[in-house]
This record gives sequence, structure tokens and C-alpha cells, in this order.
Amino acid sequence: MTFLVAVGQLTSTANVAHNLRQCQVLVRKAVKAGAKTLFLPEASDYIATSGEEGATLVRPVQESLFVRGLQEEARREKLPIHVGIHEPGEDPHKVKNTVIWIDENGTIAQRYQKVHLFDVDIKGGPVLKESNFVEPGNHILPPFETAIGKVASAICFDLRFPEIGLALKRQGADIITFPSAFTVPTGKAHWETLLRARAIETQSYVVAAAQVGRHNEKRVSYGHSMIVDPWGVVACELGDGEGEPEIATADIDHELLRKIRREMPLARRTDVYPEI
Repeated sequence: MTFLVAVGQLTSTANVAHNLRQCQVLVRKAVKAGAKTLFLPEASDYIATSGEEGATLVRPVQESLFVRGLQEEARREKLPIHVGIHEPGEDPHKVKNTVIWIDENGTIAQRYQKVHLFDVDIKGGPVLKESNFVEPGNHILPPFETAIGKVASAICFDLRFPEIGLALKRQGADIITFPSAFTVPTGKAHWETLLRARAIETQSYVVAAAQVGRHNEKRVSYGHSMIVDPWGVVACELGDGEGEPEIATADIDHELLRKIRREMPLARRTDVYPEI
């Protein structure tokens, strides 16, 4: 059985209403393409210039015009939407970086909070300390049943830790998601390599919706949203150009998934090393 899914790409800014309109464009394109699910990037609701500005933009989901707008889109089009957003933190000075699954009825059916935060200081490149304004999550959530298969969520910097993908695969994931906002230097160096590695080692589909282009004077994202199949083949990919929001589509082929897992079984030696 196969299911066509769409991966969306946009340039979020500090204008939440504008970002919602961009996502609504992506919904229209996904529906026109016949996709059964739309995957959107990390921080689709906003990308602020500072943690202080972000604190003025964040809203609980029930009060968020962005989330409520996408819930209405999902309900009207009967299209599940997987989207990265911010939510208020337990610490009033911090936010949560989360991804939510909005089902075809417009209900938030799943929520994952980013576990690994992006704290880097790259010579000649970006200096970003996500932990200054974001609370880390403390749980990996088991895959959940959807019409397109068992979906498991991770976010951006989680991609660099194979343990999270392996744990999700052991729990039955068919599809592992990495909604992201990769920087340009790290994207050029590692984005595709990491995504393909996670797909190959978990024998799962990897869906990675990415932010692209210049968000503000401080921040530029790499783009190149893609879907990778369980053999590590890039099934679809977008570019790094700014402009109108774009989608790419690919099939989630469960026969291929079963074939790869059957013909190349990965029998782990958990008597020699710990099970993840």
C-alpha cells in the first residue's frame, strides 16, 4: 500500500499572520497534488530575532491564531498536518520547541518536545545557544498510528543523535520526521548525509521539512526539504531558494518498507551492547 505525502518549505519570520498565510499556500498545494498528509518545518509559527522577541510571540495552542488556523485547514481539507511550533515553557523566560500532529478532524493528536537543543559556536559561522531561551524535552514519544503508517517525531538537532532514531524504530516506527531549520554551513556539510544515514540505519522513511532563506538580519536557513526512503534514496528534494512556499511529494510505500526489512534484517547483538 502506498500513500502520497507532501513536505513543505517556507521562510518563517516574526510575523505570525504572514507565516500562517504561507502555510495555507502549502496546504492548497498539497491538496492539489493529492497528498494524504502535509509535513511542515520546525518553528513554522515564527522565527524571532531574539529570545525576548520570541517571548512576545508565543501563545498556548488554544490561543494561537497560527495553530487554530491550521486546525481549520486540516478540518476543512481532511488533511493531517505535522507542524513545528513554539509553546510557553514552564519557565516563564523560556519556550518549548514542539511539533504537533493535527489530524483530519483538526484535533491535536500528538505532541513532541525537542530533546536535543542546538548550542553551537562555529568559527566563521553561526553562534546559536538555543538553551538560553528553549526548554528541552525529556521524553521520546512512541510512534503513533496514522492513516499513512506509524509516525515518530524528532526535531532538527535531534537528527545528529542516532540513538533517538534507533529507539523509535525499535518501537515500531515506519516514518521518522525531522522538521528543521538547519543553518547554511551545517546544512551544506551534513544535512543530506545525516538524513540518509538515519533512513538506512532504521530502515524507515525519513521526512524532513525545512525552513529556507533569510528570516531576519541574523538568521538564514538551508532549505533542501526532502523525503528519504528506507534504502537511503532521496525520493524528493526542494532547493535553497527563497520565494513562494513550495512542496515536494513522494510515496510512502509499505511494500518497499517490508521488503527492505525482510531482505536485510538488522539483528542487533544486544547480548554484546545495550539495547537502545
